[in-house]
Amino acid sequence: METSPSYFDPKDLSAREQYRRYGKRQSASGISPRQNDSTFNLSGGTRSNAALFLEDIKQEVENLEGSRTHSAYKRRSPDSHGLFEFDAAIGSVRHSGSYSLKACKIEDDALLDAGETTFSLFASLFDSALQGSLSIPDLILEFEKSCRDVSESIRYGSNGRHQILEDRLMRQKAQFLLDEAASWSLLWHLYGKGNKEGKPRLVMLQLEVLNFNICRQKSEEIPDDLTMSPSTSLLEACQFVATNLTAQLCLRIVQWLEGLASKALDLENKIRGSHIGTYLPWSGIWHNTQRQLKSSNVNPDTVHYLDFDAPTRENALPLPNDRKQDESLLEDIWTLSRAGRLEAACELCRSAGQPWRSALLCPFGELDLVPSIEALVKNGKNRSLQAIELESGFGHQWRLWKWACYCASERIVEQGDGKYEAAVYAAQCSNLKCMLPICADWESAFWAMAKSWLDVQVDMELARLQPGRMDQFKGHEDATEGSPGQGDHVSQILGPEKWPTQVLNQQPRTISSLLQKLHSGDLVHEAVTRACKEQHRQIEMNLILGDIPRLLDLVWAWISPSDDADQSNFRLHGDPQMMRFGAHLVLVLRYLLGDQVQDTFREKIMNVGDLILHIYVMFLFSKQHEELIGIYASQLARHRCVDLLVHMMELQLNAGVHAKYKLFLSAIEYLPFSPGDDSRGSFVEIMERVLSRSRETKLGKYDRSSDVVEQHRLQSLEKAVVVQWLCFTPPPSIDDGQAVRAKLLLLALMHSNRLFREFALISMWRVPAMPSGAHKLLGFLAEPLKQPPENLLSSEEHDVLGYLKEFKDWNEYYVCDATYRNWLKIELQNAKASHSDLSVEEKQRAVSAAKETLGSSLSLLLRKENPWLTPTEHRVYHAMEPVFLEVHATAMLCTASGECILPDAILCTMLTSALHSSVTEAVALERRLTVNVTVSSTDNYCIEVVLRCLAVEGDGIGPHEVSDGGILATVMAAGFKGELARFQDGVTMDISRLDARYSNAGGSVEDEATYIVRGLCRRCCIPELILRCMQVSVSMAESGELPETHDGLIELVACPESGFMHLFSRQQLQEFLSFEREFCIRIAQIQEGGSS
Repeated sequence: METSPSYFDPKDLSAREQYRRYGKRQSASGISPRQNDSTFNLSGGTRSNAALFLEDIKQEVENLEGSRTHSAYKRRSPDSHGLFEFDAAIGSVRHSGSYSLKACKIEDDALLDAGETTFSLFASLFDSALQGSLSIPDLILEFEKSCRDVSESIRYGSNGRHQILEDRLMRQKAQFLLDEAASWSLLWHLYGKGNKEGKPRLVMLQLEVLNFNICRQKSEEIPDDLTMSPSTSLLEACQFVATNLTAQLCLRIVQWLEGLASKALDLENKIRGSHIGTYLPWSGIWHNTQRQLKSSNVNPDTVHYLDFDAPTRENALPLPNDRKQDESLLEDIWTLSRAGRLEAACELCRSAGQPWRSALLCPFGELDLVPSIEALVKNGKNRSLQAIELESGFGHQWRLWKWACYCASERIVEQGDGKYEAAVYAAQCSNLKCMLPICADWESAFWAMAKSWLDVQVDMELARLQPGRMDQFKGHEDATEGSPGQGDHVSQILGPEKWPTQVLNQQPRTISSLLQKLHSGDLVHEAVTRACKEQHRQIEMNLILGDIPRLLDLVWAWISPSDDADQSNFRLHGDPQMMRFGAHLVLVLRYLLGDQVQDTFREKIMNVGDLILHIYVMFLFSKQHEELIGIYASQLARHRCVDLLVHMMELQLNAGVHAKYKLFLSAIEYLPFSPGDDSRGSFVEIMERVLSRSRETKLGKYDRSSDVVEQHRLQSLEKAVVVQWLCFTPPPSIDDGQAVRAKLLLLALMHSNRLFREFALISMWRVPAMPSGAHKLLGFLAEPLKQPPENLLSSEEHDVLGYLKEFKDWNEYYVCDATYRNWLKIELQNAKASHSDLSVEEKQRAVSAAKETLGSSLSLLLRKENPWLTPTEHRVYHAMEPVFLEVHATAMLCTASGECILPDAILCTMLTSALHSSVTEAVALERRLTVNVTVSSTDNYCIEVVLRCLAVEGDGIGPHEVSDGGILATVMAAGFKGELARFQDGVTMDISRLDARYSNAGGSVEDEATYIVRGLCRRCCIPELILRCMQVSVSMAESGELPETHDGLIELVACPESGFMHLFSRQQLQEFLSFEREFCIRIAQIQEGGSS
């Protein structure tokens, strides 16, 4: 049995167990110690936190999705061959299904991923590394440990109640995590081992398969206190491996593969309570042969003596049962050697009664012969080898031992028995021919090749150090580089002085040729060749080659959406665990390699790496892991980070507050708040993009023209909801949290004021329905604005008081608007019945609503010290060169009945002429007025209006003379009120977006011209507010109530100091006079009725 991570399953009993006379230690009850342990006692008691954590993972496994890649799950498990058809079926389901990013946000507990906890766990570990709590090498080890823990919980933590399908899915899941753990372990051995600072000491290794240099970590140097004089072969071997990059790479590969096998043995011991090497003493003695010899019934083909040289000396064999027992023992010795546990293998030999095999494995006593710094430190300053070589010569015993092992392995193979015995001998002398036949998995075959090549490199270096020895190899170059058959013939006639010529022809020449032998070697098992095509095997081989660009391309190909996928949709493709692995692999490589790489490599790891991170973040979002998004999005390039989070915030627009707050916290914690670093996106940049895009016209489909206006009004609610992102409270963990909160609130104020202006212009219709967008904004900002004003005044923005004043002005305006609509609603309800049928309470309610409307409106209109929507301090704009004013508006053309007109080129031309003629020709020429009206490219029911004129003193430059918005506000007000000459009567411009700005002669924007939009709002809102008051006064007069404030309202409009008269258009003045005439008639009727 091959005890390695590839095909190891502790619950699978090998067929050779029936031949064993020595037994395994089992618990008395027949139940595994894991089941007896109180931590896993499900019938009662208190479980530890770890048990609860793993139990949660196990519960999540029951919902495992079936999207798995076929080739990644067939290996390392004895029952993997039965999953072939199952994998194919799962693959077909995976390729046929796709989900949009928006659709994936639907909460469906049945679709939760089995390894969902690993996403949070890995994010937590990476966050610790970002905070400096973990070095990158330690982070890699934690990733490996986490994968193993979760895999073990899934695979062996089952309570046995799962169905066959669920069990197979769990096995696949567990196997993938075990494969991933092996990849993390390799990454640590290559780049993290011996690296305590978190940044590898880099040297450049040129690999012939690459077109660039790749960074690798240099090994530690040999400590001075371990050096000897004269030197020994082991010391020179360690020195060579420490300085030769190819040998160092082979050593790390061997240590990695031995570590995987050793951990597999530990898992076996944990699950079964025993492992290879737990034997009854003297179980290696030939008891059956001994009994036959005592019985005097001796077979001529059976040995007559029981010493270990008897079979060779007598040309006979022990009895078959003893030979099988020996083979089982040798299989376990091979397994322990494969796991790097030579001490355990030697102890096994001694306890089994065959101590001479221990001498085979350790020819120099307890001396560890691994050519590594760790082995030197372990050995200490042991002079036994030095003494031996002083007597026999440098490296003589070393060569003699290896040559003897080679001869023994060849002889055993010729006899046709003892394949494990031959392999044990062959492992000591790099004889691949005798090892590969028993290597039935990828790891074992790779270990055999890497260890053999490492040993041969060391042997060649030791030969080079001896004068004249390298000349002995020149005569055999043709043999070693020829065909394998020719090399075998030559090796049979060579003695120990020619070592390692005998095995040179079996070794690769480069790392790439070593990996090629795994793919297509003559002696390589078919299962090994198949395993080379599996995902994590390809990952590991590319890591070993240092071909990181190729590795990233592979990962991206496995997880990327199909080419025909809609870019606005997220199509689930590949295994989510591979997405997670790929994302963290990219991050680890970036932090490990840092800036010590060439531009070609950097471009690859940044661009393709960002694509991998991007797809993983999208997957997390689709699974409602909003709290994990920030940590990964912050690692993206600036433009990708901003685009991604803007898209997610737009998709979350109508989500619950909890989900939105999780995304807000995740973004603000891991991203810089303000722009600074060009390589990283900032939270302010993201929010400005979200706010800007929310005001853009959305493409819609309309059944009737009346639906157009209604849908555009409903979009105001969506615009308002966006501001909620700015009203969340930042977490206390961020730096300068109070200042951040103030800046967010200030940004919310600025954007809300923009929206209040637009909402006011589209809510002029005298209907009971409330402007939902405006009131939604007021609700969002009510709580944040309760903080002390000093917090806002500390902001760097110079016009904070202006923003606060405008917000309060709009708050008061929408209170007036709400009271009017409430009165109108009551009036319309009362109008359904005759006046005589109304109850006293209904009449009184209408009168109270009317008085409240008049009171609130007059309170706003009569403000003298602080007029409505007039800044206390004008922001003066000065310029040395000509400055232009621009107004950009998106609007619809609506009839008096409320229906939308579909614009065309002719209508746009007529409107352009009408807007231009709304001012005199002399003014238009003096101010260089230009008007451009086109059909919107986004919505064919909308038009885009662009006005441009020259700024002059009093209108754009210097203090503003009046708060009416200047010439551009005059032109826009004419179109908005539907009083354009040379245009269709009664057709108005229903504005949905309005911006005013300063620009230079070339058209570049320099600043906002907010005074224009405020002046336009005064031109439109104040006359409408007065007309509403007149409507309410007339209604009160009809009911017999005389409003006390009516005369004051007339005087206010007529007073030149108020400046209200010039805000009225011709039709508005006519309507005003019409209301006054009707009011006077009602008053006269009341007076006549009272006198009669």
